[in-house]
Amino acid sequence: MKRLALILILAGASAGDLFAADSRAAFDAANRLYGQGKFAEAAASYEKIIQSGAASPAVQFNLGNAWFKAGQFGHAIAAYRRAEQATPRDPDVRANLQFARKQVGGNLSVTPGLAQRTLGRMTLNEWTLLAAVALWSWLVLLALGQWRPAWRRGLQSYVLLTGLATAVLGSAVAADWAVNHSPKTAVVIVAEAVVRQGPLDEAPAAFTAKDGAELTVLDERDDWLQVGGNPQRTGWVKRAAVTVL
Repeated sequence: MKRLALILILAGASAGDLFAADSRAAFDAANRLYGQGKFAEAAASYEKIIQSGAASPAVQFNLGNAWFKAGQFGHAIAAYRRAEQATPRDPDVRANLQFARKQVGGNLSVTPGLAQRTLGRMTLNEWTLLAAVALWSWLVLLALGQWRPAWRRGLQSYVLLTGLATAVLGSAVAADWAVNHSPKTAVVIVAEAVVRQGPLDEAPAAFTAKDGAELTVLDERDDWLQVGGNPQRTGWVKRAAVTVL
């Protein structure tokens, strides 16, 4: 019940200062539609805000809530995941994403591994900032050693520590990009998507993926995406049947 209650929470109060007056008015109007139980209309209003360039984690979070209440689990999961990318440590976002995934069920979706979950606790920008701070600290310490040779011996341990931190955090930046940003994810947004053995309407069906399934994008060709899921299944799906993150 606690998880379900989270779905009903809106993030409007925390988003006030993030928008210009017109965007805030649109955000408030979308929240009113949600409060009136007009979930599909609320979702469309949140989508318009995002298309106008005023996207924020709060808008994505509320969009996920609206789509979930409208029974569109794929759209909801995609919105929650976009909110999570911007605010990976937000407990409400993580809880609602987990709850939505449980409603989808099944074992077809590619689940995040330990490395992906660990690196995903911070954004790519945060990892990059930490790596930059470590690098500049290392360079400053090296410069101080050159400027004051008498200090060099006392700075050795700090130089070693900051150099190691630079290497580790630089590796984390590369790993986060490779694990969480380089491979695209296709989230199914139709009731049931037919994944075919080739990028043709006439190709035999390989398997079907239900609304909300999260698949890894392996290749692209015209209006088709080659996708993979768990267990090791691959095939081609129409772009219109998924949204790509």
